[in-house]
Amino acid sequence: MFKKLREGLSSIFKVTLTDQNMDDILDELKITLLKNDVAMLAAEQICADTKKNMLGQKVGAFTKKDILEDTIKQAIYSILKVENQLEFVSTIKAHLQKNTKRPYVILVLGVNGTGKTTTIAKIAHLLKKNSISTVVAASDTFRAGAIEQLETHLQRVGVPIIKQTYKADPASVGFDAIQHATAKRINTVIIDTSGRQVTNKNLLEELKKIKRINEPDLTLFIGDSLAGNDVLYQAEQFNNTVTLDASIITKLDADSKGGAALSIAFITKKPIIYIGIGQGYDDLVPFDPEWFIEKITGSKIKAKN
Repeated sequence: MFKKLREGLSSIFKVTLTDQNMDDILDELKITLLKNDVAMLAAEQICADTKKNMLGQKVGAFTKKDILEDTIKQAIYSILKVENQLEFVSTIKAHLQKNTKRPYVILVLGVNGTGKTTTIAKIAHLLKKNSISTVVAASDTFRAGAIEQLETHLQRVGVPIIKQTYKADPASVGFDAIQHATAKRINTVIIDTSGRQVTNKNLLEELKKIKRINEPDLTLFIGDSLAGNDVLYQAEQFNNTVTLDASIITKLDADSKGGAALSIAFITKKPIIYIGIGQGYDDLVPFDPEWFIEKITGSKIKAKN
């Protein structure tokens, strides 16, 4: 996991920093980040923050080397530790305590191949383990086999599905699921959506309609960590279209780079709440920025005084 990024950063950390070679080292840092799928603007911010915090350090070369490493870690942490961190399960429970009439509605977005369907089943399984009842709306009425695939996963985790026929209005499927959940006192509704590419204007208009009609409490982006810079573009387009509230990053167990998480957090300015680390329904774990930094650098970030 994150082998390439960790090796690239490790070589930078070994360099003895001086006032004369700082710009060269920051250029190398930028190149390393870009090679590992970190967005250009995010890489530039990390380098700028690092330089700003390194200037004026009047210490010996050996100590300065340690400070460089910690400064880079702090710059990365500042991107990942966005405002309004979201505790998923406790947020839903708090909502249910305040609002007993309407379920908590989650709108799930992501292109084909990201692991969106499996992740929806993982979320439903997670909620069930926390005694939160769930129904899933099969609002991907576009892709052949999408409803059956979703239904198979939900049968395995023991969560009901609300569906219509293919080509049905996706917004109406979500609306039916919310009505069903309200009548049956089901706690949450998860609305699946079509995974067409974000270049498809019909998809983007469809998502606007689904969100307008169903008024989700959480709009959740599913991003594939192996998609490279494509995931950055996807997150940006979805965020510009319907405004994201949080993200889940899939396939991190197979990712040798790790830049996708940094890019998504930077572009959306919203929290990454979970990461997918396998195909099992329990392979969804909370995202921890400090864990991520330790994985890409090989050591923990120092606490600020």
